[in-house]
Amino acid sequence: MKVKAAVMYEQGLPAPYVDSTPLVIESIELEGPQDDEVLVEVVAAGLCHSDLSQVAGLRKRRLPVVCGHEGAGIVRDVGKGVKTLKSGDHVVMTVASGCGHCRPCLSGKPALCDAMGASRSQGLLPNGRTKLSLNGNPLYHYSGISSFAEYSVTVPGALIKIDPSIPLDVAAMFGCAVLTGAGSVFNAAKPRPGQHVAVIGLGGVGLNAVMAAKIVGASTIIGIDINEGKFPIATELGCTHTFSALDDNLVEKIRDLTQGGVDYVIEVSGARPAMKTAHAIVCKGGEIVCVGLGASEDMYEYAHATLVGQGRKVSGCFMGDCHAERDIETYSRLFLNGQMPIDKLKSDQISFEQLNLSLDQLHRGEVVRQILMPNAR
Repeated sequence: MKVKAAVMYEQGLPAPYVDSTPLVIESIELEGPQDDEVLVEVVAAGLCHSDLSQVAGLRKRRLPVVCGHEGAGIVRDVGKGVKTLKSGDHVVMTVASGCGHCRPCLSGKPALCDAMGASRSQGLLPNGRTKLSLNGNPLYHYSGISSFAEYSVTVPGALIKIDPSIPLDVAAMFGCAVLTGAGSVFNAAKPRPGQHVAVIGLGGVGLNAVMAAKIVGASTIIGIDINEGKFPIATELGCTHTFSALDDNLVEKIRDLTQGGVDYVIEVSGARPAMKTAHAIVCKGGEIVCVGLGASEDMYEYAHATLVGQGRKVSGCFMGDCHAERDIETYSRLFLNGQMPIDKLKSDQISFEQLNLSLDQLHRGEVVRQILMPNAR
């Protein structure tokens, strides 16, 4: 079938992206579902900082690739052998599925699945196939999802069935932003009620971490960002204090406020200056949970004697240490009962033609989560 999709042919093109156009809108061929595959009409797809980093070339992808790794839609067809989904089901599309058999999966870490990681790096579906082409030439899959398209074919494990009462433009954010941000608190940091938490980077992921910190009862929730325009929404969602990352007295203010530093820092940006701040504001015995990804070759420095002498911890957290099926069900309930107002993170609904402009807005930090509506008319 012919579908409209956003294709990236080259990484590392310069901003402004509205001029360099890294995402090219094409009419491509999508092969229908074979055994153990599912055809999804993509109703909504989130534009994420991970997409921006791929466009910038910070982590290499097999090209050309149909982009998008966060989305939600409606099942329209299933191949033989698919028992868990049927036509008409509403689903979240996520990269955090696992094979169920490798060491990470068996240890309860399906987001770190060896098989899924290998297929993502090759631009293939987890079953080793590619379903996309243009003029007879193959196109590759972005993290096994490729949600920047009117329709997508993927495997059942990448799809989580959800309550149809959840609007799909909100559900799209569950696949990455919600899993990663909320999971960094619920699954990784696990702060106790009354503890101090700082979140560096108040985009979609960071604000989900803020909401989770509020739910667990953190007494002080500090939001830090370069863009002070995000502070009102951060405060509304749970921040007790907000600080500019550019404030020369930032570290002193936070250490004074918390009487020695925060118990947990959720570092979302992956930038070296942000990691320096994280080390400076964490208390003795505290922990830095690293969520943001820098460039593949980036190296970070820290004072080892301080790390050991003050009993601090630094941990990596990919996709919120999530178990996608379990966690999306949990976060769906929290959204429906009003504890996680995820809908407030939606900055705008956009069309294919606005994608490159939207990348510029994301690059400048002007938005939280823009939602592509591939089939909007």
